[in-house]
Amino acid sequence: MKLWDKGFTIHDKIEKFTVGKDRELDAHLAKYDALASKAQANMLAKAGLITNEENHALQNALDEVLVLIAENNFEIDESYEDIHSKIEAFLIERTGDAGKKIHVARSRNDQVLVAIQLFEKEYLKQTTEKIINLIEVFLQKADEFKNHLLPGYTHFQAAMPSSFGLWFSAYAESLLTDLYFFEAAYKIADQNPLGSGAGFGTSFPIDRLQTTQELGFSEMLVSSVGAQMLRGKTEKSVATALAMICGTLSKMSYDLVLYNSQDLAFVKLPNEMTTGSSIMPHKKNPDVFELTRAHCNRIQALPNDITMTINNLPSGYHRDYQILKEILFEPMMQFDNIIDILTFAIPQLQIKDNYINQEKYDPIYTVENINEAIKNGTPFRDAYKEVGLSVENGTYIPHKEFQTSHIGSIHNLRLDLISTKIEKFKLEAQVMK
Repeated sequence: MKLWDKGFTIHDKIEKFTVGKDRELDAHLAKYDALASKAQANMLAKAGLITNEENHALQNALDEVLVLIAENNFEIDESYEDIHSKIEAFLIERTGDAGKKIHVARSRNDQVLVAIQLFEKEYLKQTTEKIINLIEVFLQKADEFKNHLLPGYTHFQAAMPSSFGLWFSAYAESLLTDLYFFEAAYKIADQNPLGSGAGFGTSFPIDRLQTTQELGFSEMLVSSVGAQMLRGKTEKSVATALAMICGTLSKMSYDLVLYNSQDLAFVKLPNEMTTGSSIMPHKKNPDVFELTRAHCNRIQALPNDITMTINNLPSGYHRDYQILKEILFEPMMQFDNIIDILTFAIPQLQIKDNYINQEKYDPIYTVENINEAIKNGTPFRDAYKEVGLSVENGTYIPHKEFQTSHIGSIHNLRLDLISTKIEKFKLEAQVMK
């Protein structure tokens, strides 16, 4: 069955090419197409375009569809073009003429759009909750290791004393900053396009506010042409949100790969979190973080991929938009896997002790030497030159009184503030409600 069927068939090769991966990818949209169809039927009944009896039959049949979807028993075989034609055929089989009326005042354009909006809205909500959990894991580790000194690096050179408390809390706060992009993407997804038809509305007296409220959208896209322009905009906003998180997680993964190396040896992975070499028996490889880095780097390319697909299109619908599902849906699922594996792996990181006491790290205390000289009345520029020369000529003695108690007091304050920011986000962000 095809929603555009007019009594003729197209060549098999053309059908295979144009359908693409829709049958597989539409599994993500099935639930949301059924929910939108329930709202559509209720609205049609209120507008007098179908009877209450027909609506009742459609609601029962759509509830049956939702149960089958939840049980993974609603398959799209090759006799159907996509999930939308499969559901309509099911409704016709169950309800007769009522099923044939469900498409009144609706185009496949706004039908697909509303399903995508609902799907991506729910995805952003669920994934935000997962990211918040990961952020809280980082904060727990930050508190646990706030007094574990860590050499801070710039330019791949040891720079100043840091701590694992500061390192973990930095990634917690960075991820929270990235979540603001999730909030923005959610606001874009939280708009109802149903009723915009093929982009030019309908002459039927439909009630778009009714479907907006029933489907839980915060607002309605008023312009029917503008609603169709949303296709690609929501996908790109979701891709951008994922890319921002992945930028942070890729950086973190690179840190941990370095920190796990023999040269730095700041962290150790439990044996069960490592893989080995087929020829070198001593190897314990941090593949989980290397693969996380690679997946995250690929996801960071998504916004550009979407841009290249839709950038030169005028207003109105074009079949090019179908490709966006292929570009985005699988990486969305992969992103979920990344968050899940990191939430599992990060708590198991083992932090080593005493590495900072190596002589090669003595110069990281130079700023503290300068600060001590300033307290004793030496101008900063003079102190800077004196300490720098002492490092060069081998007379430098590190000011190691900069100890864990000082770092710990700073980090306690910062952890409290970051926790407050998280709670504020939970309370204020629409994506969390």
